Amino acid sequence: MDATTNIATRPSGLVRRLIDYWALAGGVILLAVVVMQVISVIGGVVWKPFPGDYEMTEVGVVIAVFSFLPHCQLHRANVSADIFTQRAPPYLIGLFGLLASLVAMGFALLLCWRMYFGMLDQKAYNYETTILQFPTWIGFIPILISLALLALASLITLAEEFGTLRKA
Repeated sequence: MDATTNIATRPSGLVRRLIDYWALAGGVILLAVVVMQVISVIGGVVWKPFPGDYEMTEVGVVIAVFSFLPHCQLHRANVSADIFTQRAPPYLIGLFGLLASLVAMGFALLLCWRMYFGMLDQKAYNYETTILQFPTWIGFIPILISLALLALASLITLAEEFGTLRKA
């Protein structure tokens, strides 16, 4: 059994696949927003613009951006300043990676906690978008899922960085 099969059969392999599919779903949402904007622009010239396109763009882009966060964490695709660590020993790089994973996990858990209560407030006060009358609290659900996946991705990278640090 090779290393790839071993990773794929562990619980973290399932989470990895889920995170990758979640990011793909975010890409599909972003593509749908782009198509909607093209239709709205052409519609504004030819017939009628798409009603509520601004509102749906706002919701769609936010959901897409949050769906990419776990993928970026899992694949270590976040922005980093490697110029400061290119000559650093592996131990120090591993320590920075461990710290980055801890910060990402703290960020995910803090945002998940506060966004949950924000969603409850939006629902309690029946906030809706102006044109489409879309309940804003519904947009919080995929964001909360994204933040939970970000916390799991951070846990996976934390474990990996810890393992790397132990070997160094």
